[in-house]
Amino acid sequence: MNYAWNWGIFWDLAVEGRPHYVLLLQGLLWTVVTASCAWVLALTVGSVVGVLRTLPFRGARLAGTVYVELFRNIPLLMQMFIWFFVLPELVPEDLGNALKHLDNGPFLAAVCAIGFFMAARVAEQVRAGIQALPRGQLMAGTALGFTRMQTYRHVLLPVAYRVILPPLTSDFMATIKNTSVAMTVGLLELTGRARAMQEFTFQVFEAFTAAALTYLVLNLTITAFMRWLEKRLAIPGLIVVR
Repeated sequence: MNYAWNWGIFWDLAVEGRPHYVLLLQGLLWTVVTASCAWVLALTVGSVVGVLRTLPFRGARLAGTVYVELFRNIPLLMQMFIWFFVLPELVPEDLGNALKHLDNGPFLAAVCAIGFFMAARVAEQVRAGIQALPRGQLMAGTALGFTRMQTYRHVLLPVAYRVILPPLTSDFMATIKNTSVAMTVGLLELTGRARAMQEFTFQVFEAFTAAALTYLVLNLTITAFMRWLEKRLAIPGLIVVR
């Protein structure tokens, strides 16, 4: 059986009454918004956990280690289901019913699942970046009269973020690609829109080719921007950018 190619399918109207390319662009918008919100959450939580893992307090290091091992060893798809299906059953009934009837429930579940999952990876990057700095950095902060929190905020973290910018770029791109899992809870991001298109038109190759190329262009754009940012933030004598 020969496949009937039809690249003009993108201009045909979908069941919603709009062309398929418009729906794919809407899916792209949801992908960008979901990934951006999840990344803010991941960077915030991951930074806190990463700092905890470098403190000279056993309890803080243990808490950070438990978080990292818990979230990075449970598959993202399983975490997505827990946030969307299981959490509303664990909280009080009124709150659970409210969560079930949220208009943006799939979006919030995706942001939480992806954000906390990627935070474990960010935490390891932050920990490695801080530990890669010379011990003189910490001593300099102490000599200036900074508290430990001030030393992390004004001395260690600004340099550590610059050191780990390349792996953070990879994690951000992974966050974008991880949004595709959100279609399992009903979020119509880019992959979800492509799947809906192929189910409605049976043009599977066209639908997923468009989605794949869109992911490629989006990630290449981010890579180019992050390389420019890496050069702008490079510290002479400490970070060499080729």
